[in-house]
Amino acid sequence: MKFDDVKKLHQKKYRAQFGYYLVEGEHLVLELQKAIKQGPELSNITLYITEEYQDWAKPLFSQSSLVVLNKKQMAQLSDTKSPQGIIACVPLPKAAKLQQTNLQGERCIYLHEVQDPGNLGTILRTLAWFGDFRLLLSPNSVDPFNSKVVRASMGAIFHVPIELEVELEELQTRFKRFAYLDMQGKQINSPEFSDYQCYLFGNEARGVPSDALSACAADAYTITGSGKIDSLNLASAVNICVYQLSV
Repeated sequence: MKFDDVKKLHQKKYRAQFGYYLVEGEHLVLELQKAIKQGPELSNITLYITEEYQDWAKPLFSQSSLVVLNKKQMAQLSDTKSPQGIIACVPLPKAAKLQQTNLQGERCIYLHEVQDPGNLGTILRTLAWFGDFRLLLSPNSVDPFNSKVVRASMGAIFHVPIELEVELEELQTRFKRFAYLDMQGKQINSPEFSDYQCYLFGNEARGVPSDALSACAADAYTITGSGKIDSLNLASAVNICVYQLSV
């Protein structure tokens, strides 16, 4: 890709057009390097570095994948105020790879129109930590490959299977049992909470549409609290549920 095209990858339409996204920072690039060993489809990357990172990068990546930039060029490529001096251009997962059959023992977390990049990044970190979870994102959700989500995921985005543009109606053809959170539901420490194939979580403000819950015949569960406030942050709610499913 031309350098001017790489700079455009901070916009979703150009990520879709060129099939790449950007990963910035030493920690994220190290996580990417680990993921490459497990998934060769990630190996077709270009690593943009400043001179300071040449000795660091050469033992980890092939010489052909390295492009040395001056600090002015790196600032143009970065979307942070203080660029670290290392940015990878990474191929987006192929659509065919995203829409694969669920692995045995793998549970699915479905997010309906999640909007906050920090929430999505945090959820990805939790799913990667516990493992054996697949993330399904509805249309009109925040793009998981934008720089804010990638940074918030701390590299977890390389380790969690993600499916995009999954309609609520499609879920009914794939799964038989659904669970969701509601203040009036059964407690999540009930033994049967672990018996579901897909767990539904809604938009930060609106939740999951009630008609979709009815159509899926989803069962309600609740996270017991003090009662002093009436809601949990979305990422916190998902994290608690995933922990409960993993113990």
